[in-house]
Amino acid sequence: MGFMSILGKIFGDANEKYVKSLQPLVDEINAYENEFEKMSDEGLKNLTVEFRRRLGINRDPIPVTGIGSLENLDDILPEAFAAAREAAKRTLNQRHFDVQLIGGMVLHEGKIAEMKTGEGKTLVATLPLYLNSLDGKGAHLVTPNDYLSRVGAGWMGPVYHALGVSVGILAHEFSGIYDPDFQDSQQHGDPRLAHFRPCARHEAYAANITYGTNNEFGFDYLRDNLEYTPESLRQKQHHYAIVDEVDSILIDEARTPLIISAPDTDSAELYRVFSKIVPRLKENLDYNVDEKLRAVSITEAGIDKVEQMLGLGNIYEEKGIRFVHHLEQALRAQALFMRDRDYVVKDGKVTIVDEFTGRLMPGRRWSEGLHQAVEAKEGVRVEQESRTLATITFQNYFRMYKKLGGMTGTAQTSAEEFHKVYKLDVISIPTHRPMIRENLPDLVFRTERGKFQAVVREVKERHGRGQPVLVGTVSIEKNERLAKMLEVEGVPHEVLNAKNHEREALIIAQAGRKGAVTIATNMAGRGVDIILGGNPQVSEDAEQRRSMGGSTFDSKEAEEVRGVGGLCVIGTERHEARRIDNQLRGRAGRQGDSGVSQFFVSMEDELMRIFGAERVRRMMETLGIPEDQPIENRMVSRAIEAAQEKIEGFHFDARKHVLEFDDVLNKQRDAIYKLRKDILFSSEIRNPKFEIRNNIKIQNSKKEEIEITSLRERLFAMVEEEISKLVEFHTSADQIDDWNLEEIFEGVKTIVQVPDAVHQKIREISAEPIYGDEKRKKIKEYIAGLMQKEYENLEERMGENEMQNTARAVALRSIDILWMDQLDQMEHLRDSVRLRAYGQRDPLVEYKNEGARLFRELQAAIRSEIVHTIFKVGAVSIRGETPRKVEERRPAVDNYPQQAFGNSSPEVGSKKPEAVNHQIGRNDPCPCGSGKKYKKCHGA
Repeated sequence: MGFMSILGKIFGDANEKYVKSLQPLVDEINAYENEFEKMSDEGLKNLTVEFRRRLGINRDPIPVTGIGSLENLDDILPEAFAAAREAAKRTLNQRHFDVQLIGGMVLHEGKIAEMKTGEGKTLVATLPLYLNSLDGKGAHLVTPNDYLSRVGAGWMGPVYHALGVSVGILAHEFSGIYDPDFQDSQQHGDPRLAHFRPCARHEAYAANITYGTNNEFGFDYLRDNLEYTPESLRQKQHHYAIVDEVDSILIDEARTPLIISAPDTDSAELYRVFSKIVPRLKENLDYNVDEKLRAVSITEAGIDKVEQMLGLGNIYEEKGIRFVHHLEQALRAQALFMRDRDYVVKDGKVTIVDEFTGRLMPGRRWSEGLHQAVEAKEGVRVEQESRTLATITFQNYFRMYKKLGGMTGTAQTSAEEFHKVYKLDVISIPTHRPMIRENLPDLVFRTERGKFQAVVREVKERHGRGQPVLVGTVSIEKNERLAKMLEVEGVPHEVLNAKNHEREALIIAQAGRKGAVTIATNMAGRGVDIILGGNPQVSEDAEQRRSMGGSTFDSKEAEEVRGVGGLCVIGTERHEARRIDNQLRGRAGRQGDSGVSQFFVSMEDELMRIFGAERVRRMMETLGIPEDQPIENRMVSRAIEAAQEKIEGFHFDARKHVLEFDDVLNKQRDAIYKLRKDILFSSEIRNPKFEIRNNIKIQNSKKEEIEITSLRERLFAMVEEEISKLVEFHTSADQIDDWNLEEIFEGVKTIVQVPDAVHQKIREISAEPIYGDEKRKKIKEYIAGLMQKEYENLEERMGENEMQNTARAVALRSIDILWMDQLDQMEHLRDSVRLRAYGQRDPLVEYKNEGARLFRELQAAIRSEIVHTIFKVGAVSIRGETPRKVEERRPAVDNYPQQAFGNSSPEVGSKKPEAVNHQIGRNDPCPCGSGKKYKKCHGA
């Protein structure tokens, strides 16, 4: 017995104690059941109005009797949960079990509820979502894919509607509001998907409860920070969210940043050239592939061969970084990325396949030219490369929520990571009924061909006796390969993968029918509900109704299926993460049903081939074991588990690495987005007090930021800082005769046109018989007065409202352009600091230090850009809009943050001037955004 087991015996299990501590609340909820059952439908809906009044949300002057002061959500939890349960009973004929009430409480408290598959997580979520929607700040339910969002909102929509609560839905290129009176003209094959009335994005967010995918929530946040008017914003605030399949979203996909980018001008011809060169290179001679790291590196021999093909002497010297970059990405596309595994070619476009869910990701693109390299490899049209406008990781996005909960069937193995990264505790919820599924030991085969032959035999045998079978594959290619083999054997089957995901609901609904055979990628592994006997009315949950004593669709067929062992789940390959294997197993044996699961593994599987078991393979060859004859061996099982643990540890380190680096950028992003929002929502106060205040910066102490409430004040603060910097720099000499008053005058002229008399006035102030500090202050005040007068002249010419809108557009446009440059620089910096490890310097520390320096320069550049532009608005066309063609990308996981090659980025901090169409004066501000004059920067 282990030490922890002994402690558990003495002190008791903490999880069990916590669950027991919630029992009094369960009893309190149950006590309301009889009372709420007697209410009319209108009375049940009016409970929501009463709850909000008690929370102080409604501004209704009618007093609530018996309540002396406002209550909080915890106070009304028992009644709210009881109301939600009553609504579910009336609309869905489903009653929350006591363990589901406990799950709802765990989610409300901002914890992760680990609920085994089939325990009704969709229904559980209605409890905390309804409760947390009452305070009017919005409650979000986050899912891994559009299908689960639509089904969840449509399925539970009647419950919310009965309570008088609105529900919004977010999907790829669609947003809607649940409306039971609306009937979608499009045939979905699932009545749960037919009642979403299309609406604007912000309307879906304005609903009391919003269902959507992690991608949509994340991308909408980034889009909001590219808008130029408050009316264009979508999201209100990040108040409360429940993340469904939380381990998939917050762990498996945490390494992947969301990126919004715009096309960058670059020739696509180079991608096509290198796509023809790379196939002529030989692995292990011209380049090496590291499958563990998913990296590829070219050898000296490979470089020589490429130079001969291109007719170059030295590719690095003659063509530089650009050609090397194209070569590297073409190699990666050729050696690491496979068609129908990592992507599919559909309608002349390369579409990424999500490696965790097996679903297509339309509109998403790999970064750094990799997507273009794959397009060139496949011979389709090569899109332009793109430039990052905004980016964020899921880790940092979801940490913005004030309260965050999660649901999954597999969380305890990652409890430490959830707590360290997200401050989320994991609570295991007891099952409603004991699980009786039989998990058979793995069968190990010598070759992949032999394994598939054995799978076909097993499927054919089980199909023959009427047992439904679900076969899980890791890729579309293997999915289709197995389907052809079954077709040859005459076994009728359905195929479910990213290519025909539109029929997912129909296929899954019938996967539990007698003798049904379904071959699916791991997209069938999460959130789906396979009911024994089939379920033509996919909006009804037969398991819940059966638990209440009701009848299923075909109880006779369901009993026949149970009689032959229930659903059989066959895994054709072990996944990198154990939790994905467990999710696939969990399709069988839901809610106490019978079932069986087994994995078929070969020594040629990617997991086994890369991470060991070579000794076992040689042993099987030596013993002459036929390729389709399995062995059961503890050593092999241990090797599989060890390989999975290695990969999980490797991915955990990668996630930590991403988070540590992204936290640096996240602080900068928070500061920039706060500044942007302050400007976007700043009110205008006429004639604020204008005086020089030293060292007022864009990001300042809380006291200073609170003082600067109007756009005018904020702009004047920037002007003051720029004037102060200009004057202090040129009057730093101790002797007044050494002050460079001409440069001060020239500096002022780069901001606003002033007559030569100003120069004389500055000289007169410097000649006055007062101390040097007083002279500096007087010069600053004089120049500031000129600036204020010029701003007022602009207001008179343009009109106050037009000037305010123009000034806001100038400020936001300046921030966006320079922030885009900053993202590029931080990405280049991330690449370059890795090499500093060779000099015994910590790359993370170097990244933080260099990043802080770059951010200080960014703040100065933003202030300078705004100040130097705002007084020229009469001559400058301001367009407050994001680029018309915007791409949303999730880079390849293996492409971030690690790189296969060393640093090939330009020196960080060396901004190049942008192309301009007019002659730059020597005293004009340099177009690179440095804030310096052109003659002292790129005009030197």
